[in-house]
Amino acid sequence: MGTPKKELTEKEKLSMPLYPIGIVAELIGTTDQTLRLYEKHGLITPARRNKNRFYSENDIKWLRCIRELIHTKKISIEGIKKLLNYAPCWEMTQCSEERRSVCSAYIDKTKPCWELNRMICNRNTGKICEDCVVYLAHKAKKAV
Repeated sequence: MGTPKKELTEKEKLSMPLYPIGIVAELIGTTDQTLRLYEKHGLITPARRNKNRFYSENDIKWLRCIRELIHTKKISIEGIKKLLNYAPCWEMTQCSEERRSVCSAYIDKTKPCWELNRMICNRNTGKICEDCVVYLAHKAKKAV
């Protein structure tokens, strides 16, 4: 008998690409074609198995944020791309002044907080990088 597999951590579970494109489109209220458009523009990079796209819980969280930015905030895809390149994370997530005062990315604006000290947000506000839409967006872009 083989050795038993260790149970996945919550972080690992959130990053597992489990959902096919059709299910994700249904979950967030859009179409497969829209998700492919987001991919074409570099906003998301789903995992691939053969030629099929699969999305993780984190991907779904980021896609919901994209939909919110487009439909509620009326920001175009090109606008989102520019925001991700130029806007600081505290502007995207509308952090309070109190949160900014303890955020390493706000204090040292040369790097995002997850590069400076991954735990500072968690210690000071209870927020972890993996739940931050800005972190998820940058992670999705780097996977391209």
